[in-house]
Amino acid sequence: MSLSGKKYHSTIISGFGGQGVMLIGQTLTYAAMTEKLHVTWIPSYGPEMRGGTANCTVVIDEEPIGSPVIDRPTDVIAMNIPSLLKFEKCILPGGTLLLNTSVIDREPTRTDIHVYRVNAGEIAGKIGNDKVANMVILGAFCGITGVLSLESVQHAMEKKLAGKKPELLEMNVRALQAGKIAIEGQ
Repeated sequence: MSLSGKKYHSTIISGFGGQGVMLIGQTLTYAAMTEKLHVTWIPSYGPEMRGGTANCTVVIDEEPIGSPVIDRPTDVIAMNIPSLLKFEKCILPGGTLLLNTSVIDREPTRTDIHVYRVNAGEIAGKIGNDKVANMVILGAFCGITGVLSLESVQHAMEKKLAGKKPELLEMNVRALQAGKIAIEGQ
């Protein structure tokens, strides 16, 4: 979304703990810093860390950010049904809703937003590890919004996963690319 020609996105990323929601937010944050954009990241955890609900808010702008708190995001990434139910109603008209259809089996109710669907679990399984579904979704989000380049996101992921097994990084990069490809034509 562009407000008066500026790069601006306020995004809520939400899902079950353990789905990599926070890693999506952190990777977006690092990538935005790489592109010299202003950015904030705020995590929010449910009562249980793993298996409970978790979400984070990422605001990216070309201008300094007045407040990292948002009530009406431009974008929502919903990794599960509770996230869809909770955050769909908050999206600004004309905003974006990205659904992980490997977990979400229902349709959104809004008709004034852009809805995209990615079966992240299936794509991650084909890559060889279900745990990279979050990077599939991140690649799709970058493809949809164009807010950040995939190269910046890959660089941020390299920083975030530094010291981990090289094959883990390579698998995550493939997941990012597969997510971007999956969204083309939607």
